[in-house]
Amino acid sequence: MNDATTTAERLVRRFARETNLLVSGRSFSVAGTDAVAEALRLMLTSLGAHLGDGGVVFVPGGTVDILLDGHPLPVRDSAEKRVDLAGHHMRVSTEWAGGLRERGTVRGVRIGIAMVLEPKTAQLALLLRDAGAEVVVYAHPDEIDVEVAAVLRARGIAVDGDPDLSGAAERAAAVAFLRSGFDLLLDDGSHLIRLAHEEGLATGLRGAAEETTSGLTPLRLMQSEGVLEIPVIAVNDAPTKTSFDNRYGTGQSCVFAIADALDSVGIGLRDQPAVVVGYGPVGEGVAAHLAALGVRVAVAEADPVRALRAAHDGYAVAPLRESAPGALVISATGAPHTIDAGIVATAAIVAVAGGVPHEVDVDLESLRPYVGVGGATSPFVERAGDGALLIARGGCVNLAAGEGNPIEIMDLSFAVQLRAVEHLLTSTLPPGVHAFPAAADREIAEAALLARGECIDELGRAQVQAQREWRSPRFVGAKA
Repeated sequence: MNDATTTAERLVRRFARETNLLVSGRSFSVAGTDAVAEALRLMLTSLGAHLGDGGVVFVPGGTVDILLDGHPLPVRDSAEKRVDLAGHHMRVSTEWAGGLRERGTVRGVRIGIAMVLEPKTAQLALLLRDAGAEVVVYAHPDEIDVEVAAVLRARGIAVDGDPDLSGAAERAAAVAFLRSGFDLLLDDGSHLIRLAHEEGLATGLRGAAEETTSGLTPLRLMQSEGVLEIPVIAVNDAPTKTSFDNRYGTGQSCVFAIADALDSVGIGLRDQPAVVVGYGPVGEGVAAHLAALGVRVAVAEADPVRALRAAHDGYAVAPLRESAPGALVISATGAPHTIDAGIVATAAIVAVAGGVPHEVDVDLESLRPYVGVGGATSPFVERAGDGALLIARGGCVNLAAGEGNPIEIMDLSFAVQLRAVEHLLTSTLPPGVHAFPAAADREIAEAALLARGECIDELGRAQVQAQREWRSPRFVGAKA
């Protein structure tokens, strides 16, 4: 393993871990000309960063080796500081929430947020509250940061979440949350939307917004069977969500969380080949980030078009059973039973990027601590029987072993959520799954570019006129 590359990788991962900020699209500068500095420049470029006079400065070997806006990295030693830093960098969502407040769009509207509760979600709740809505947060037992929940409660937002609940008790708590009555639900995985329909509680809802691919699939099935009773905005399908959240956000946060967990027990990410299972937007992002860190990547994909795209992106494509033995296997399908017991038995390491229940078929009772180099152990690295090492018990690795997607990425996703709220409240939509408005998507992208100091081009008058002309220019003036 190249020591300079390892040092560079650890610096990049530490920047991401200590700030929860995005690498791609950000400007960096690197001091020095030694091997570590050169490895940093190559790695940052591969990760989609801009090199120049950036807001982030790496000084390999310096007393302070990473500077953010001229200062050492911020100390985020409390949930309150993590929530506040998220708010500082969520510029697009803050702007849009301000518009909702000015227009009075959500004043008095009761909104239930059922998402992974971490600092960015806390900011979404605070922004909606400050815009005039009455907000209550529900967090699934395995998706709650109890310290962030305490921050929200201290700031006047009710949080319904208990990490000790399971089974019937968890369902009862979710039903009680729904029975308290809401105008809108903002959901992740459509768990609450579906439960509301099962319990006959959907009729009081004006609508909902769904954040994920795995959540939209059952909602579209409900629509096809005529049982979806409310309008649902497909937030996940908005280009400013899917193109960035899934590829750049989930790609960075999952790969870095895996690398951090393995590093803690003395295993380098590049110590074995990797197989990414599924080559949708999440799989694309995971594969790209692995490759940028120097990992040899293969892809297992059942869809021929996606498999062909993976091949053209430079990855070997092969059935999972052929490529899994001895490899780091990362499931990026968001589908149950993707990694079966046979794969767990032969792979070196297994992790999940995306995450639904039972994406990995493993008996959690069979897990035992893994003792790494120098006796190092980690709560996120366990041995599954006599088989693979399992990261974060097969849960969504960026949430179970990290802080979720970077702040700027969730800023885009939550700006889409806020715009979906406005669309639901100002439009008359029939029951069904509805596309996010294309014009709103463009507005969010323009606001994000402005916040980053980027400018877009404009079409010339002749270009605009040509787009309005259906006749072929090839034959203008060429009548026989």
